[in-house]
Amino acid sequence: MRVTQSMLSNNMLRNLSNSYTNMGTYMDQLTTGKKINRPSDDPVIAVKGMDYRSQLKEVEQYQRNTNEVHNWMDNSDDALDQATKALQRLRELAVQASNDTYDTGERHNIMEEVEQLKTHLIDIGNTKVNGKYIFNGTKTDVKPIDGGYPTDTTDVHIEVSNGIKIKVNVNADEVFGAEAFGNVDSFITALESGDQGEIEKSIALLDENINNVLNARADLGARMNRLELIEHRLGSQEISATEMMSNNEDIDYEEVITQLITQESVHRAALSAGSRIIQPTLLDFLR
Repeated sequence: MRVTQSMLSNNMLRNLSNSYTNMGTYMDQLTTGKKINRPSDDPVIAVKGMDYRSQLKEVEQYQRNTNEVHNWMDNSDDALDQATKALQRLRELAVQASNDTYDTGERHNIMEEVEQLKTHLIDIGNTKVNGKYIFNGTKTDVKPIDGGYPTDTTDVHIEVSNGIKIKVNVNADEVFGAEAFGNVDSFITALESGDQGEIEKSIALLDENINNVLNARADLGARMNRLELIEHRLGSQEISATEMMSNNEDIDYEEVITQLITQESVHRAALSAGSRIIQPTLLDFLR
């Protein structure tokens, strides 16, 4: 096969063009820090990148969900803590009022404080966070204690991981329901009538209220502990997905710089060799 001057020239120009393309690729990688800049550069990397990004976005959404759960549970726990203190104060007043030496005026003063504490408990039961009543089940837009007591005891669940939902609310009927406030009302009635026996009975009834609140807090605490474990797992998944995405897409700067320098050396050598091998043509002399 006869090799002509034209063939040498065309081959050299084609190879120089490829060399420019390779250097351009390395420069783009150094500029962006990514192995590819468009799916066509490497469809396999592009598809994997989409998958890893989808995983990361899913994890980030679950993390936002856990923040919502935290907000709900933290406010519930704080409200139950206030309710516990109010009920403990009611019990103290019941113990005081059970003393035979207390006269009508002193019991009336106690009754006034008890009524204020009842109002405080109602306010706690109507706790509203981010526009939602947290003690009325799924009916978060309805005030639970507004002429009545919580009627919706439906559990509220929020998904915090793939296929895992966690209950975020408290069964408020046991804490702020008709029976709980009925015990407080019985105490008020006993104070108003001065019935010593009924006042003493109120102590046991208030103990029941306190135990219900403590049980609700214990259950809530167990779920909060589980949430922390899930958050730790999500954190690990986020790190793993980010690392896999980085390994798939991000360049090794040292490697790319070395490849660029090598390609530049090859390109310069090709230019130098080409300038010696490609002889001037008749057209060059006519210019």
